[in-house]
Amino acid sequence: MPDSKVRQAGALKKVPIFADLSEKELSFLAERAVPHRSEPGQIIFSEGEPCEGLYVVESGAVKVFKTSAGGREQVLTIEGAGGSIAELPVFDGGDYPASASALSESSLLFVSKRDFQALCLEHPEVALKVLKVVGSRLRRLVGIIEELSFTTVRHRLAALLLRLAKLRGKRTARGVEFTLRGSNQELAAHIGTVRELVSRNLSRFQAEGLLKLDGKTVIIPNLDALRAEVAATK
Repeated sequence: MPDSKVRQAGALKKVPIFADLSEKELSFLAERAVPHRSEPGQIIFSEGEPCEGLYVVESGAVKVFKTSAGGREQVLTIEGAGGSIAELPVFDGGDYPASASALSESSLLFVSKRDFQALCLEHPEVALKVLKVVGSRLRRLVGIIEELSFTTVRHRLAALLLRLAKLRGKRTARGVEFTLRGSNQELAAHIGTVRELVSRNLSRFQAEGLLKLDGKTVIIPNLDALRAEVAATK
C-alpha cells in the first residue's frame, strides 16, 4: 500500500467508529478514501445539498453550523483531528442537515456513502458505534436547545468561557489562561446571540473582576467565581 494510503489508514484508525477495524478493513477504506484539503473559512458542504458521504478530520478543525434566514449562525459542534462528520445522512438518505466549514487549514478524508454502507453491512458493529456518536450529538443538541430556551446570554457566555478554561486553560501566576481562537462574532455563533451582546458581556465580566482580556488571551483570576456565576445565572 502506498505511503499516502498507509497514512490515511492511520488517520482512520483514530476515529472512534473505525477504531476496532482490522488492518485489512482499514486498508479497504483507505484505498477508497479521497483526500480533501480546506482553507480557513472554506465551505466543505452546505445545508440542503445531497449527501454523498461522510468526512473524517485528519488535521485542523471543522465547524458544523446552521444559518438562519437572516444570516445568523448557530454553531452545533466543532470537530478536530480524529473526528467525523455527516454520518447521519449517510444512513437516512437525506440531504446534509447543516453546513460545515474549515476553521483552520484542514485535511479531511471523504468516504463515499456506498463504501461506508458496504462496510456497515459487513461489520454491523461499525453501525452501532455510529449510533453511539449520533446519540452523543443528540444529547449535545438537546443541551443547546435547553440553553437557548431557558438561559440568558450572560449565562451562556460564562458557561462557554468555563468550558474553554477547562479544555484549554493553563494555570499561571495570573490565574487560568487560554487563547480565544475566534472573533466575538464566532463566540456569538456558539451561544446563539449577536456580536454586540458578547462584547457587552465580556466588558461587564471584566468590570466585575471575573476575567481579564489581554489581546486574545483570556485570564480567569478565580475559576470558582466563574463557576459560581454560571450556577447563579441558570
